[in-house]
Amino acid sequence: MHAATVKTLAPLARAALGLALVFAPMVVAAMENPHVAPRAQAPAVERLLAQLAAKPPLPVRKELVWSGADIDGDGAPDFANPTGAAPRGHDEFGDGNFGARRDGGSRDHEGVDYVAVAGQAVKAPISGYVTKIGYAYAGYSDLKFVEITNPALGYVARAFYVTPGVEVGETVRLGQIIGHDQSLQKHYPGITDHVHLEVMQPGGERVNATALIVRKLVTEA
Repeated sequence: MHAATVKTLAPLARAALGLALVFAPMVVAAMENPHVAPRAQAPAVERLLAQLAAKPPLPVRKELVWSGADIDGDGAPDFANPTGAAPRGHDEFGDGNFGARRDGGSRDHEGVDYVAVAGQAVKAPISGYVTKIGYAYAGYSDLKFVEITNPALGYVARAFYVTPGVEVGETVRLGQIIGHDQSLQKHYPGITDHVHLEVMQPGGERVNATALIVRKLVTEA
């Protein structure tokens, strides 16, 4: 049979053809040598049948996930990505990295901007109490932030550009929805919408959130 014809056959037909090609020489050999034990060719046949019946191995799936640092050493994360997305890259308004230059180099960016879609749910970056809800900028009553304090860790986190879904004094869990992302297009047309996250360690010094919230490649079962 021509090779091009074989390629067009269905898988089962190709398997049957393969078996025929294997068994045909055995049949001819048996006819020519009737005194040869038929089991002489059995191991090869059994191996072939086992290979045909074997299921192909399942592909290994890997996924990038966000993992929060375990500050208190209890084996559980203490920080979470508020949007589930990567930090904002460079656009016409700068970039979202911690320490990026602002206002012509006169000041540093004090947080990390995590990319968001306007209206999406924003999650609590730490567990604790809602200690403040305020305005992101003086004179902009439409842009707000939610501040959460964790007294056990001594850390404070502020998530900016969030329509609050919680109130001051409320207890929140890590990863709990605390509100929804606010669009920045009215004030900064063309900017990548995001949640600006500031994290203060004990003593009040701001730290780089990307050192506490990292991406890891994990294998899915």
